[in-house]
Amino acid sequence: MANQIATKYSFKSVGINESDRIIDGIIPPNEIPIGFKTPLEPGINNHGLFKMHTALADQIHDNFRNLLMTNHGERLGFFDFGANLEELVHELGSESGDTKAISRIKVSTTKYLPYIELDTFETSVEHHDNQHVAKVKIRITYKVPKLNNNIKAMEVTMYVTG
Repeated sequence: MANQIATKYSFKSVGINESDRIIDGIIPPNEIPIGFKTPLEPGINNHGLFKMHTALADQIHDNFRNLLMTNHGERLGFFDFGANLEELVHELGSESGDTKAISRIKVSTTKYLPYIELDTFETSVEHHDNQHVAKVKIRITYKVPKLNNNIKAMEVTMYVTG
């Protein structure tokens, strides 16, 4: 008699396909995930391992913030990704520093997020108890004409020591 090996599986261990989750109404059609929300946070309920953006405007805003906060060499496979503002942080607030920052932001946005139309750029420098530590805020207004014509604002904060 030949040796027979039989394996038994339970259909309960297979899980649910993403398309079945949408069809069955577990994920409403207007809440289909389109991108990770950063910084990464654990997902809730049946929405996956991490929280996700479900609105295109929110995903674009998140992508723009990541572009502004990333320096060259920090994104694997995309050496020139990012606005590369960290090396300018001591110069921000001066006319020459702001001009360099505006140029870098425009170049990186044109290359990686060409659907964003930049509007205004503002900087403010807040010194703390001494002159050696400061907080630099950069505020940029922009719009995405193909999505809607609403003006949105992005504010990022950088800390300076020296």
